[in-house]
Amino acid sequence: MAMEYEPIMAYTDEIQDSVSKQEKHLRMNIGNADKIQDYDDDSGELSQLALQIYEPTIANKGEEALLIPTSNSRHLPLGPLHQQQPQQQQQRLVSLDVFRGLTIVLMILVDDVGGLLPAINHSPWNGLTLADYVMPFFLFIVGVSLGLTYKRVSCRVTATRKAILRALKLLMLGLFLQGGFFHGVNNLTYGVDIQQMRLMGILQRIAIAYLVAAICEIWLKGDDHVTSELTLLRKYRFQWVAALVLTIIYISLLYGLYVPNWEYQIPDATSSSAPKIFSVKCGVRGDTGPACNVVGMIDRKILGIQHLYRKPVFERTKQCSINSPDYGPLPSDAPAWCQAPFDPEGLLSSVMAMVTCLVGLHYGQIIVHFKDHRDRIRLWLIPSSGFLVLGLALDIFGMHVNKALYTFSYMCVTAGAAGFLFAGIYLLVDICGYRRPTLVLEWMGKHALTIYILAACNIMPIIILGFYWKQPQNNILSLIGIGT
Repeated sequence: MAMEYEPIMAYTDEIQDSVSKQEKHLRMNIGNADKIQDYDDDSGELSQLALQIYEPTIANKGEEALLIPTSNSRHLPLGPLHQQQPQQQQQRLVSLDVFRGLTIVLMILVDDVGGLLPAINHSPWNGLTLADYVMPFFLFIVGVSLGLTYKRVSCRVTATRKAILRALKLLMLGLFLQGGFFHGVNNLTYGVDIQQMRLMGILQRIAIAYLVAAICEIWLKGDDHVTSELTLLRKYRFQWVAALVLTIIYISLLYGLYVPNWEYQIPDATSSSAPKIFSVKCGVRGDTGPACNVVGMIDRKILGIQHLYRKPVFERTKQCSINSPDYGPLPSDAPAWCQAPFDPEGLLSSVMAMVTCLVGLHYGQIIVHFKDHRDRIRLWLIPSSGFLVLGLALDIFGMHVNKALYTFSYMCVTAGAAGFLFAGIYLLVDICGYRRPTLVLEWMGKHALTIYILAACNIMPIIILGFYWKQPQNNILSLIGIGT
């Protein structure tokens, strides 16, 4: 039966007799009424996999009931006494949605405009451009979200099982979207040879980093009560040890493994003759160039060169393109490695992506344990400044900022930038209340995975191209120059 709501004052005379009886009973329990409930991950699924992870519950505290239900009962709560049955309204961390939406906009911008403005497209090799911030921003956001989602776990085994299932779902979705099944807006055919399927990609990397960070948050935290920055570090000290171990493993392999000579072949599309074979001479250690780096070698050995990305960013370097920093014809003296497959979301480079996610996890833990806005911003800006300075210093001294290799310096610079940007958005949106200018970004942040699938993976353009007039070339997108 529907319940109508009327102002409290209309019932003051009716319930005045019951108030005194309730006060005595509620006085003993009133201290428990305004406790903030923690979110238990076991209570529900994440709404949109890894890209849609957010903090579902920050209960409002100390709100008085302004309306009461009309019913046959004469024992109606009044004002603060309504806390006997607190209705703790759930709210999202809006700044995190806005940050996620801003990253989606940035991704769409560089994907669609990067071809026209190479300056904002991914750096051909060393260096940092606007497009190179997208991946670490997503990983940072996932880390922050995990810190909020797993702030209280009742059963670690159950939470771990759910985290593994979510990561597998995201991994399979990535294989479907980026493994080559959809051929693009210029080729309306579909299907992929499993022997040539790309195994790694953006969603796959996010799934791996999400799983590692989730396991760390579920299992690697102490029982210390957090009252200061020092106790915060003590509580999560094993997570920092894990991040340090991952960093040491990455740097040791990147600069310590020997890279031998290798070769690859490219089928000749113009004839049925045997594929053309290219030999790349290396025989070095510690090389971070496009040809002889350990990141590519590990992917070729484990994944197989046929399962790697076939249009790597180093095709836009001066050695490989006469139109550098844009794609273009090969120079006459182009080296043999220019047409070799290379995956920017490879196995070894994903190790440092895990560290970015763990850094974001720390920022989420600050939200959980510190309620004062000034403390949160201060504790965010200190490590952000440190990461930024360290990354720039490493770049100066030879450990170059490189997105394709996901170098330690690149992780530091992008994690520091993400921390500064998140703190700024939090200040504007959650503290100062400037939500109206960011409503579109907030909406996009809440539907990030859907937008990514439809827009960034070209699913929507492909669907639109499927409807044409008489000839496939006569479609809506061709009228505005897309897909031609």
